[in-house]
Amino acid sequence: EGMALPQRIVSPPEKICMEWQQRQRPGAGLCNLGSTCYINVILQCLTYTPPLANYLLSYEHSKSCQQQGFCMMCTMETHIRKVLCSSASAILPGAVLRDLKFIGEEFEYGRQENAYEFLRCTLSAMHRACLSGSSKLKVSSQQTTIIHQIFGGFMKHTVTCLSCQAVVDSYKAFLDVSLDIRVRASSLTTALQDCVTPKQLDQKECFRCSKCKKKAAASKKVTVHRAPRVLTLCLERADQWTGTKISKFVEYPEYLDLRPYMSDTAGEPLLYSLYATVVHSGDTCLEGHFLCYTKASNGLWYRMDDESVDSCDIHTVLGQQAYLLFYAR
Repeated sequence: EGMALPQRIVSPPEKICMEWQQRQRPGAGLCNLGSTCYINVILQCLTYTPPLANYLLSYEHSKSCQQQGFCMMCTMETHIRKVLCSSASAILPGAVLRDLKFIGEEFEYGRQENAYEFLRCTLSAMHRACLSGSSKLKVSSQQTTIIHQIFGGFMKHTVTCLSCQAVVDSYKAFLDVSLDIRVRASSLTTALQDCVTPKQLDQKECFRCSKCKKKAAASKKVTVHRAPRVLTLCLERADQWTGTKISKFVEYPEYLDLRPYMSDTAGEPLLYSLYATVVHSGDTCLEGHFLCYTKASNGLWYRMDDESVDSCDIHTVLGQQAYLLFYAR
């Protein structure tokens, strides 16, 4: 496929189970210690990510962990077990709050931060923990940790010279996909379609064609080349020019077919099911409140707002001004 094959698989995909191994009522809510709602929503969404929870609840990581000091995988394992097994209505995510600076240097306790950034830093910290003692591995092998096996996929970037039609392909790993909803996007599917529609490169991004041996106008197309087991989508609600919040409603489905947005659009449908969503309320992206909706292992939906965990239906979930969407195959 033009992609480098890993010399070593850090975590074999056989260890991944997409269905819940045990079904139970939802676990505890999470205490807010002042502007920690951005942490709580991401911890809850990850707790109810079936393949991640199954893996961590199996002790697969901790029984062989060699990390000295902070390990995000061990922290998440302890946290998920605590949430799902606690008889309390709410617990304190103490270990995560204590080690906030290890997760991301930019996070400051007591200050409202962005949930999307916290998600990215958390997944990155978990990925690094899986590579402990394996730092000499080539990048292609590093991209086979359990985190990449669950959340990771590959984008294909195709640049076409508009002068001689020469094509250059490149591939880039991703753990999430950020979508521009500023202009046309009234729904998730239109945002995805816009993402994979070829766009002409502007003059500042001028392309030097290796065939023409000169700078030439070019178009660029981005498609999902290898689909992840868990697809995490961010609907960009901060206008990058003005910094104001984009508050419009973007329709999103309970079931999503990713096939139309793949490099190979001709195959079988590639179906995903929604299992969590993060919502931001507030007039600006720098303040306000985060809450989430998650589907527990019993198959029912719950609104999780810090300490409170309340049952709700799918129609309520689909009617939200979503910021982050989590889909599982």
